[in-house]
Amino acid sequence: MDRSKIRASLTAAFRGLALAVVALAGSVTLFVLAVVSITLIPLGIGVFTTPALLMLVRSHANQRRLWAATWSDIRIAVPYRPFPPDVRGGVTGQVERCTLLLKDPATWRDLQWLLIDMTVGSVVALLAFALTVYPLEGFVLAAGLWRVFRDDPYWYGFVPVDSQATGFAAAALGLAVLAVGLRFSPDLLRLHFALARPLLAPGHDRELSLRIEQLTESRHDAVDTSAAELRRIERDLHDGAQARLVAMGMDLGTIEALIERDPARAKELIGKARQSSAEALTELRDLVRGIHPPVLAERGLGDAVKALALRLPVETEVNVELPGRAAAPVESAAYFAVSETLTNAVKHSGADRIWVDVSYGEGMLRIAVTDNGGGGAETGKGSGLSGLERRLGTFDGVLAVSSPAGGPTMVTMEIPCELS
Repeated sequence: MDRSKIRASLTAAFRGLALAVVALAGSVTLFVLAVVSITLIPLGIGVFTTPALLMLVRSHANQRRLWAATWSDIRIAVPYRPFPPDVRGGVTGQVERCTLLLKDPATWRDLQWLLIDMTVGSVVALLAFALTVYPLEGFVLAAGLWRVFRDDPYWYGFVPVDSQATGFAAAALGLAVLAVGLRFSPDLLRLHFALARPLLAPGHDRELSLRIEQLTESRHDAVDTSAAELRRIERDLHDGAQARLVAMGMDLGTIEALIERDPARAKELIGKARQSSAEALTELRDLVRGIHPPVLAERGLGDAVKALALRLPVETEVNVELPGRAAAPVESAAYFAVSETLTNAVKHSGADRIWVDVSYGEGMLRIAVTDNGGGGAETGKGSGLSGLERRLGTFDGVLAVSSPAGGPTMVTMEIPCELS
């Protein structure tokens, strides 16, 4: 096992300890307080305490969703129904909030999850830590601690330790347990989150509702994007090639009038018209490339991204591992997403090197764009990355950004698709 895998296993082990502590302390406390508060609703006290406690439960669950995504790459959607915007204040508002929270099926699923988390979940998380730390006891016994228990054997696992030989046996057992711990700690961490996912994820009805909302939003984004693209093409044609063609037509009219009485002037205008026609052709080619690059249609996404990288002023390394080609709309969306990401990196990051990795696995087209710039990129409102996220959402794609202050910045895109 190499160092990176050992480091990942040790990290998973200590994360398991953190999860076990949070599960035993946080989940137990929140479950008890929430249940007591709900039982006090008929007395009127629970109406004021329940909303606050249930919001704490939701924060606790959201933190677990975040850890599931960042620690084990298990994504769990948020299932909660939004509060209506006209919820009133005062006592009436408290009653309304309490009612809305209790009517949300996700609330009761959260409470069920707290039960799982404080029992099976905490045991699984703690096991990831114990399998890595427990072997230390066997090594300490072999180092001489067995002498303390010479008259009364100390059981390390199934080994009675009362001599140096049995101390070495304890160390051998510890080494075997350590090997198991290093191998399975990340898997146990994933199992902890996998146990939580059925209850923390949206139920079937809520999942359908979220899907409808997502499809409605992505459809509006697609329509808006298409309209904006058509306006851009119209503007580029009007201000570029069309204007040059009109000017060239006027020059040809002047040439026709001057060809006999002023051949020198006519010859000069012919050269000008030839130059205008070449510039118009160049602009039309650039416009076509902006709609759908010929290299993308002819040679696929990998070569199109490599061609894109060659035109950048920053040294760019492209690594492509694609066993086939995606559908044309997916390739086009991925290409322009990479193009915009690279443009942002060149303009804003201050990087002198960029890496692009394009791969496919588990039904996902994955693209990672990394630069060694100053970091600080965000997907907030008004950001170009936010627009990219919406565009990828049309294909059920996702975009993730890691950009700490000081860099590096990594923009990861995933689009579900099949390759031909």
